[in-house]
Amino acid sequence: MKLFPAIDLFDSKAVRLLKGDYAQMTVYSDNPLEIAKDFENAGATCIHLVDLEGAKSGETPNFETVMKIVSNTSLFSEIGGGIRDMNTVKKYIDGGVDRVILGTAAVNDEAFLIEAVKNYGEKIAVGVDIKDGYVAIKGWTEKSDCDAFSFCEKMQKIGVKTLICTDISKDGAMQGTNHELYRELCERFDMQITASGGVSSMDDVKRLAKLDIYGAIIGKAYYTGAINLKEAIEVAE
Repeated sequence: MKLFPAIDLFDSKAVRLLKGDYAQMTVYSDNPLEIAKDFENAGATCIHLVDLEGAKSGETPNFETVMKIVSNTSLFSEIGGGIRDMNTVKKYIDGGVDRVILGTAAVNDEAFLIEAVKNYGEKIAVGVDIKDGYVAIKGWTEKSDCDAFSFCEKMQKIGVKTLICTDISKDGAMQGTNHELYRELCERFDMQITASGGVSSMDDVKRLAKLDIYGAIIGKAYYTGAINLKEAIEVAE
């Protein structure tokens, strides 16, 4: 299992939200590149980046910060948040990002998703943010009428290789992750599934690794010291 320590970007700072609520934001650092280098020093090989401002606006206000991280580390990088057209996909991939995550656009604009997968293949992932069994969009501010599992099935048919699945109710709450959800996703689908949201203890890491899941994202637990990244990477491998 690959571990993806996460940096959520807002105003060029590393922040965390509680359950996707922009009103409950904690700033952890004014220097996201420094945090990315800390990840690397702990043995991480991957990084998960989210442009939180972009997720709301559909723009790329933290692009320069992302580029700094990509060009000054050797981490495999993936970015999500506000990527809603081919120009933005191209901008990130040309800039050296390894994988681009489509969220709202994958729900609302199937033609764009199909074109992105056709042009960039495995460099395109889809973020499935789940709220009460349905897919949430627009920075988790709206619940769509897409059933989560039907949506995943559709993604597989389109040719998406990687799904990043978040149980919003668990995100940032430090109460453990939704193991049942990930077990079911791994059993039902032949895609790379990454668990996101609520990975808050070494026990979570151990249990997810046993599922033979592709990846897990560690966010708040790293920043609060609840998970030692170096140890977690050893357990995951």
